[in-house]
Amino acid sequence: MNQTTAIAISGGIDSLVAAYLLKKQGHNIFGVHFITGFEKDSHESSTFTTDDKSIVLAAEKFSHIEKQLGIEIKILDCRNEFKTKIVDYFTKSYFEGNTPNPCLVCNPTIKFGAVLKYAEESGATSLATGHYARIKKDDSGIYHLLKGVDPSKDQSYFLSFLSQKKLSRACFPLGEMKKSEVIKFAEKKGLEPIMKQESQDICFITGKTYGEFLSHQSDFEQAPGLIENIHGDVIGNHKGLHLFTIGQRRGINCPASEPYYVIKIDVAGNRLVVGFKNDLFKTECRVTGINWINKPPERTIKVSTRIRYSHMPVESIITHISDTSADIKFSTPQAAITPGQGAVFYTGDEVIGGGWIKS
Repeated sequence: MNQTTAIAISGGIDSLVAAYLLKKQGHNIFGVHFITGFEKDSHESSTFTTDDKSIVLAAEKFSHIEKQLGIEIKILDCRNEFKTKIVDYFTKSYFEGNTPNPCLVCNPTIKFGAVLKYAEESGATSLATGHYARIKKDDSGIYHLLKGVDPSKDQSYFLSFLSQKKLSRACFPLGEMKKSEVIKFAEKKGLEPIMKQESQDICFITGKTYGEFLSHQSDFEQAPGLIENIHGDVIGNHKGLHLFTIGQRRGINCPASEPYYVIKIDVAGNRLVVGFKNDLFKTECRVTGINWINKPPERTIKVSTRIRYSHMPVESIITHISDTSADIKFSTPQAAITPGQGAVFYTGDEVIGGGWIKS
């Protein structure tokens, strides 16, 4: 009997091609599209809604994908879980002086959490997505997460918090393809996504800046404060720490011999500490809440570490503190090591784990 695979359908070209490939490979498939409550086309942008309009609109919109693929697409209401686990985390992180990474949380808790659970309850043995990453199972039954073959599109960074159990249920049909090949394949097969443009930013914030989005949250309070240089001299005022992240240049508006950058966000003192570009560079950081995809190291090991998605992995040494925390020392100083962002560890093409950068 052919296995039943669920495919998370976003409406974009990647999940559409992934679904087509699985069907041609002989999988029994059905699609799952989850709604977040922040859909752009159902209400005012970036405003949470719990009415039924989103569900109705999604069902109507995804009927076009159903016809193209000849499969059923189920609509899953994830609004409450998405709000509490993703959006509230995002808001809380900024108010604590951190810079959040919602995708790192969404993949294990929503896509390979709520959506995977729903898929299994609906009869699927695995959940596929349009991520550009690969999974390999070794002879001992251990699953390994690898980079996608397209270096410009590799999304293994965002999957670094998946466990062995979740990886055993995951399927990434596009891991061996390049984005250009996916586009050409879709054109050849006449596949038409309903989302023409790829999401380039946080999916639940559209039509607003991050600062505007945060200012509309129920527990938000505007808290202007002082801007200081690294020597403790007051040089200006800020309109709220939530408007800044480490390494930011825009919005400081303090004259100097060279541009200022955000060096530190001091929530306790409501201070924004700024310095010059050279002040951004550091050689080490602490990482906590680490998810090791296999076993945690018992000693100091050499890896390549990526401190944000757009960052090129750099040679570094992990010094074990506990099973979930470690100190990272970089071979060369790195700019804007940002609390709240994910540090993801690689050995060659393999992701061995990831955790959260602390102050």
